[in-house]
Amino acid sequence: MFPHTIAAALVSFAGIQISLAQTTLNTLSRDVERVESVREVKDVQKSFAQLAQFGRWSDIAVLFSDNGTLQWGNAIANGPAAIKTWLQTDAGHMDGIRPGSLNTVVTECPLVTLSVDGLTAKGRWNGLRFQGDGQGGTWIQGGIYENEFVSTGDGWKISLLHYYPLYAGPYIGGWRNVGGNLSIVPYHFTPDSAGIPIPPPTGEILNNTATIDQLGHRITKLNDEDAVRNLQDAYGYYVDRRMWPDVVDLFIANSSVTISGVDSFNGATGVLSAMQQMGPENLTQGILNEHIVVDTIVSVDSSGIKAISRGIEIGMIGDANTRTASWEFNVFRNEFIKDIDGIWKFKALHITPLITANYSTGWGNGSLSPLPASIPDFISTSRTRSPIFSSNGTTTNTNTNITDLQRQLNRSAAYDGAENIASAYGYYADDLQSDQLGAIHAANGHKEVPFTGFYHSSTRIALACHTEYGYPNLTALRSGISFHWLMQPVILVSDDGRSANLRARLLQPSTYQEKAGTFEGGMYANQLVLENGVWKLWSTGIDEFYWESKDWASGWSGMDPRNESEVIAPSELSTKYPPDLSVKDLGSPREDGFMGGSGRYVQWPEIQRMWWPYRNLVSGRTPEWFWPGCVPCQMKMEWNLTSNGYLEPPNGPPLVGKGWSSVRCEGE
Repeated sequence: MFPHTIAAALVSFAGIQISLAQTTLNTLSRDVERVESVREVKDVQKSFAQLAQFGRWSDIAVLFSDNGTLQWGNAIANGPAAIKTWLQTDAGHMDGIRPGSLNTVVTECPLVTLSVDGLTAKGRWNGLRFQGDGQGGTWIQGGIYENEFVSTGDGWKISLLHYYPLYAGPYIGGWRNVGGNLSIVPYHFTPDSAGIPIPPPTGEILNNTATIDQLGHRITKLNDEDAVRNLQDAYGYYVDRRMWPDVVDLFIANSSVTISGVDSFNGATGVLSAMQQMGPENLTQGILNEHIVVDTIVSVDSSGIKAISRGIEIGMIGDANTRTASWEFNVFRNEFIKDIDGIWKFKALHITPLITANYSTGWGNGSLSPLPASIPDFISTSRTRSPIFSSNGTTTNTNTNITDLQRQLNRSAAYDGAENIASAYGYYADDLQSDQLGAIHAANGHKEVPFTGFYHSSTRIALACHTEYGYPNLTALRSGISFHWLMQPVILVSDDGRSANLRARLLQPSTYQEKAGTFEGGMYANQLVLENGVWKLWSTGIDEFYWESKDWASGWSGMDPRNESEVIAPSELSTKYPPDLSVKDLGSPREDGFMGGSGRYVQWPEIQRMWWPYRNLVSGRTPEWFWPGCVPCQMKMEWNLTSNGYLEPPNGPPLVGKGWSSVRCEGE
């Protein structure tokens, strides 16, 4: 580990190498504003999804600028009034308003780039939309958003929402390609610009009117948002695996869980009872309990010790032993508190079920569960620029070190840089863009090719991908796509903001021209670094698949146990272009059970062990299968971060007690 004094000598802000000696109150104020802008752009897009779920067309129209445009495939609407009308007409009876109807919109995998002047931005998202009219009608559609945003006197607004439809169809029969073979949706980014969400500014710096206290509290608010978002996403993973002790650890002692229409549960025993509504602790063969967390907005209140998260939860539930499965569509609006130990924890979890439907028939006829009595309150996307105060109305900070404030800000900027590159990986993998996949890795980084092994250096990564996928033509049409959604990330950033661990869900919808698409699920264990001012992947580890679908009709509960007599052929790539470290050589215990690895191959509906790069973010509880750092680094020590001039990010409860991060109101 490098001494903090060395790490503090030079920091890198979202791709800009900044000497800390150059940091002034004016530059810090500008930098805070730009990080807040990236966050607000993401929240505006998430609000679009959350409002659409309940047919709030007028509120969606307000998200657009006065001359904003919506382009949905070939349809175009200009101006908020026309956009409202088009959205309402397009939804029809599948609007989320009528009893039994469903209109759950998902926008995930954000890749946001701010303009040089900080006044406009562009962003790319993966999209899914689940619709039903409550009377038997259904529709599923998926595609990509390439959107543009503008900063206005009323905050950030959408100037162009451009949705490219790629696949669609009814529930019975499933989706297929839209319009036949598919082209590549144009990227607004390059491998380098994706790693610079906030480019170096130009022009004169405006005089700052904020005090160092005010800027410090705004920076702390950004850091706290990251901690709460990580906590929310980590909760979802523990629920997936029915790790109930870890779920209980995330809550304060006097917490509560409320499931609308079901019951309320109080205290640690209540949290456990609420979780056990989903089944006993741990998964057994054939049991799927996926609860995918999407479009989460986090708001930290002015006290600095309370926060709210609101988002959408999609449940993929099943039992392959009985061939039963179901869908769940829920809304969550949760409360958090920064406890006396400085660690954020759940105070209240509130789930509002919207639709529960059998997999075999879908959601077209409404829900198996009662309708919600009310809509959970939405969260405003506008960001408060005022200072944060303690309960007695005075600011709590006494640290006036601008250098340390810049370092703290860099840690939140790192969150956005890491998320950008994770999303870029998915988009380039979707389109089999081998050179770009190599380019988003650090020069001495490494990537796992599933079932084969790890390739070291960006050059060898690109060549391995070319060997595997060939040299696809950017203008060629494709009959099918397997998408790589890297979503629900838990991102832990190093103390100096130059490296990060990112654990993300792999959701892999696929689409074809001749047959219905399917879903599969896995997990990424990645590390990222700031290299020459650009965020890059340092390590890409892929554990797949934890669950699969036999086909659309039978879904994830239609899979039969693997025929043990079936011979698993070795990866052709391992012969054509051998890896620097094969998954078989990495061996036990890390690659036990994975295809190409050591030991017996474990395939869904058997339950594969799940690896965790971090301990419980609240209690520090060590998971049964704990693997900190990069996946191959326990065998290849020279590949780890510290051997290459970077700090290892934390692998447990987040860094606390620095600057403004330990305030707490009395009486909580």
